[in-house]
Amino acid sequence: MDPSTSSGQALTTSPVGQPDAHRGPDQAFTSVEPGGPAVRAGWEEHPPRKGFFTDTSICIGCKACEVACKEWNGVPQDGIYELLGSSYDNTGALGASTWRHVEFIEQRKPLGGQTTGVTIGVPETTSYAEPSVGRAVLLGEIGGDFDGSAGADHSGLDLFGSLKPAPAQDKPLVDLGMPAFDLPSASPDAGERTDFRWLMASNVCKHCTNAGCLDVCPTGALFRTEFGTVVVQDDVCNGCGYCVAGCPFGVIDRRIGDKNKPKDDLANKNHGVAQKCTLCYDRLSENLTPACAQACPTQSIQFGDVDELRERAQKRVETLQAAGVMGAQLYAEDPDGGVGGAGAFFLLLDEPEVYGFPPDPVVTTADLPRMWKNAGFAALGLVAAAATAFVAGRR
Repeated sequence: MDPSTSSGQALTTSPVGQPDAHRGPDQAFTSVEPGGPAVRAGWEEHPPRKGFFTDTSICIGCKACEVACKEWNGVPQDGIYELLGSSYDNTGALGASTWRHVEFIEQRKPLGGQTTGVTIGVPETTSYAEPSVGRAVLLGEIGGDFDGSAGADHSGLDLFGSLKPAPAQDKPLVDLGMPAFDLPSASPDAGERTDFRWLMASNVCKHCTNAGCLDVCPTGALFRTEFGTVVVQDDVCNGCGYCVAGCPFGVIDRRIGDKNKPKDDLANKNHGVAQKCTLCYDRLSENLTPACAQACPTQSIQFGDVDELRERAQKRVETLQAAGVMGAQLYAEDPDGGVGGAGAFFLLLDEPEVYGFPPDPVVTTADLPRMWKNAGFAALGLVAAAATAFVAGRR
């Protein structure tokens, strides 16, 4: 079967071939039911549903997945030379040119009930006196005039005319809560610090069972593959952007390009076209592991059959909770959830909001049947009212 005919416009049928009047286009069965989303999209013969299980508890933030994704898929660079003020991250979020994004979250709480085993001093901060030279002179903090005349004392000024830092011991150290560059135990008074951890998570398209982006695509550019994943056909997309608003996770976006570079430059590849993770559809077709999972050195990104990954993920959560990591939880894997269970789901160590994930995602087209039904009733009411007014007027 041609995959271009298996988009959200395909006939909605049940696993036994009977039309399902209770679901809209591509409101597919979850992978724990017979067939999975590929059957609902029209694939008659298909392999087991494939997906990702991302275990954030063992992510080390190396960004090997980001690099591998860009190299294999020819994704332009995005934010390589930039740093965010809130973390050591340099890409910021998923987008048309970032299909894998490793989030860095510095958090002041222990990993679990266990001790950290490391000692980290309070970040060294330098206390500064009043930086205004004029005010310092007026208050008599610096003798003489600041004009180079004899008797002027400039020992308290640096080369730029500002006051030099006062000795750190004059004021207590202040923990600003930002990433520090001091070595562990740099301070002689440092004790064991148990209220700090890094949360790192490699974010990606969720390849939802009930995919809002797929539902709203008017051209069929987005289609459901035989592996149950959702892929954009670059040559079919018209850049309308409906899918951007249709994604509850903010994953998909249109590539803007770079007008300062030639049209054939990599930065302008698929300019104006919606782009997102394909779960390396070309590699899956050759029985190869997606590039990001292949490059992950800790197996934080695990690829395989979705059903088997869910079982593995549940066992991992139980292991972590038994070790005292009570915040461990799975995200987006529930077949009864708002997206019908994602093909790419996560093990988190804190609430979804901490990672920038919506806490209770729901497919954006879930209410469309009810909305159209109500709109139809309203239209009938208006027609009836107009007809009544017309008849009454003729009398």
